[in-house]
Amino acid sequence: MQGQQITGLHKPETVAEALAALSDLGGGGTVMAGATWIMRAPFRREPMKPAYVSLAQIPELHRIAFTQAHVRIGSAVTHAQLVRELQAIPELGGLVSAAGDSANPAVRQAATVGGNLCTADFAAADLVPALLCQDAEVEILTMEGRQFLSLDAFLGLRERLERAYLLVSVLVPRRPLASAHARLPLRKAGDYPVAIVSVAVERRPDGHMRGAAIAVGSVEAVARRWRGLERAVAGLPLDASRIHQLALDLADEFVGRDGPEVPGWYRVKVLPTLVRRAFATLQQH
Repeated sequence: MQGQQITGLHKPETVAEALAALSDLGGGGTVMAGATWIMRAPFRREPMKPAYVSLAQIPELHRIAFTQAHVRIGSAVTHAQLVRELQAIPELGGLVSAAGDSANPAVRQAATVGGNLCTADFAAADLVPALLCQDAEVEILTMEGRQFLSLDAFLGLRERLERAYLLVSVLVPRRPLASAHARLPLRKAGDYPVAIVSVAVERRPDGHMRGAAIAVGSVEAVARRWRGLERAVAGLPLDASRIHQLALDLADEFVGRDGPEVPGWYRVKVLPTLVRRAFATLQQH
């Protein structure tokens, strides 16, 4: 943008160095990971920061690690990497779909997990609802130390966190779940979906659902769980048509955000259809 100047690109090799750089820069700098959101700043008429702290050379942020209890995903892991490394894990099918269907192939090679979660102004991030319904936690590093927050809590706090913080990783519990992801893109909306539904279900031996986690993204400013529908489907058979009807009855729990691509009421209107699609995917497996 005319009149703006980026005066520094910092390339730390450890999280401690990255955190120190962010602290030194104060409000004059921010993190750069995949930079897919930063590069679109001129289209949003937003000013660039004078300086950026790149995460490209910090190895631990680019790794996915597996234990019996968790899958630990580094914050600089890309959408494409999620698809490659998680596609063999059945319970994370919804997360893999969210990563694999988002944006376009070029963006998926660059866009990161941390960018999806930390960009408060990006309501249409696919990974956020997919991770919400997995009860994911985030690992945060600040100058005061390390802390772990539920993703839901982090989404409510991220705009109020001190500037010098790093989202280091996302921890996804290993549980016997089936999960799915459904989104509605519109051609004129570019790569961003107008509504997203992610679901994760634990089944009983009789085929009924012991419980279901249902998360909605892009409809409101911040993704969140659909608690009313979760309560309504608990204990029911995995029947997409029946759950669709319940979603029709409960959709007024949401107030859709208006945008240049569609009005808010339309985002709410399509939610039950996306619920049916997500649960129909689970019925097929």
